[in-house]
Amino acid sequence: MSPIKTKRDGAILEVTLDRPKANAIDLATSHVMGEVFRDFRDDPELRVAIITGGGEKFFCPGWDLKAAADGDAVDGDYGVGGFGGLQELRDMNKPVIAAVNGIACGGGLELALSADMILAADHASFALPEIRSGTVADAASIKLPKRIPYHIAMELLLTGRWFDAEEAHRWGLVNEIVAGDQLMDRAWELARLLASGPPLVYAAIKEIVRDAEDSKFQDAMNRITKSQLASVDVLYRSDDQLEGARAFAEKRDPVWSGK
Repeated sequence: MSPIKTKRDGAILEVTLDRPKANAIDLATSHVMGEVFRDFRDDPELRVAIITGGGEKFFCPGWDLKAAADGDAVDGDYGVGGFGGLQELRDMNKPVIAAVNGIACGGGLELALSADMILAADHASFALPEIRSGTVADAASIKLPKRIPYHIAMELLLTGRWFDAEEAHRWGLVNEIVAGDQLMDRAWELARLLASGPPLVYAAIKEIVRDAEDSKFQDAMNRITKSQLASVDVLYRSDDQLEGARAFAEKRDPVWSGK
């Protein structure tokens, strides 16, 4: 049985990591996840993805230590997209929502950080406990200080302490806290809102954000205005660009084609 379940409804793909008992990720699972997210990225009919965990206790605790004890190398081949199939997947220009339904620690928190928006069940909890076993939360060390205040990120990385959904929301790590039994309904509501929007604009936003991470403001702006970013160039030459202007002038809702 596959550790990954998918549900497709229109332009939305729900991806559920369902690997009892705790939804931990081994090399084989990571490969499957990478293939799922690569196919989502490359499917022109899909616009938004939701990633969640099976059950109510665990979103994902990260690396499968039992599999490691059985021979999975921690520095092994995780497949396309790296660990969990998402955090290193190139050119992911579509919105991804993480619906954290329980414990998200270590690589599981890093997986959530790979999404654009994070919804958390009210009973969700988080930690980066790698420090306690003498290893490093490498992806979180890069991503967390970009999502929350630096001094808080460093405290969480250096102490490995647990924190709840309310604290995660207070620091801006999660967008919303939702009652556990309403989490997926809210995730789908948000996904439908995004799926109704302009996909070429989403692609341009995500590429601009990535490109600007290590750039000076004016350098990044120059690349945009000179159409040096592929998704921006596609947007400015698209039917959707004209449709947005026409719809505004005609005082109607636009109909996005993604072309």
